[in-house]
Amino acid sequence: MIFKSKKSTSIVGPIDGFSILIPTWNNLQYLQLCIDGISKYSSLKHQIILAINEGKDGTLVFAEKKQISYVHFEKNVGVCLAVNAARSLAISDYVVYMNDDMVPLPGWDIQLMEEIRKCDSKLFMISSTMIEPYETNNPCVIVQNFGTDYKSFDEKSAVRFVKKISRNNWKGASWPPFVVHKDVWDIVGGFGIEYSPGFYSDPDFSLKLYLLGVRHFIGCGKSLVYHFGTKSTKRVKKNNGKDLFLLKWGITASDFYSNVLNLGEDFEKDNNPWKITNFLRIKYLAKSIKALLNRPFKLIK
Repeated sequence: MIFKSKKSTSIVGPIDGFSILIPTWNNLQYLQLCIDGISKYSSLKHQIILAINEGKDGTLVFAEKKQISYVHFEKNVGVCLAVNAARSLAISDYVVYMNDDMVPLPGWDIQLMEEIRKCDSKLFMISSTMIEPYETNNPCVIVQNFGTDYKSFDEKSAVRFVKKISRNNWKGASWPPFVVHKDVWDIVGGFGIEYSPGFYSDPDFSLKLYLLGVRHFIGCGKSLVYHFGTKSTKRVKKNNGKDLFLLKWGITASDFYSNVLNLGEDFEKDNNPWKITNFLRIKYLAKSIKALLNRPFKLIK
């Protein structure tokens, strides 16, 4: 693994926005849309940091030409390791994690900052709301088709839609784009590299924040991004993050989302009580035994 980093000298003076960490793996056409959306639709001054895996499609040249800060791995090391490395270049107090197949839309950043200002401590995790072209039974997502790939993206219609749509804040923020304070990121150690290339690292990160004392997992209904979806993840071999999460924490990721974070519920409502019953203890024990039996023994090479 050969790794290098470069901090751009194009940012002069303090910034009033975020350090935006964007992992990317030979996905230049989508990355360009993402960067363009940040440039056109941000109200604040941000620092963009790319976590480039391979970059054989011109991504590295693009970063150099645009004077964007980046970390670069010659081989694909996945999301977790790459994003943690990108954090080392962040200069803002607030760190945003965003995927390269997302396009920020008008008001996305100022709405996140307004939610941050309502918090009385650093203990928060605030997500934007994704607009996606497909129905996935995700209660946090707005389903509206503005294109299924970079060629068919209807930006003008997406911008018009944002101006008229109204969505309440929701519970259970865990997915990108999300923002946390840099100190909170550092205390929990960022993304768990044991989940490489990255599947189930999101709920793992959220649970670490929960154990730290974070209770404000806010989905901001007015901060909107368009998400094409799985443009990188469908190209990579998945890890068995589902079983790893269960074995690590003794709870399933789905139960953590639905019964602890109350995923998708109106943020103004009280949390549902979560009790570990004997039935759940037996359920998790049985699932853990099954996961252990199915888990191959591997030595570090």
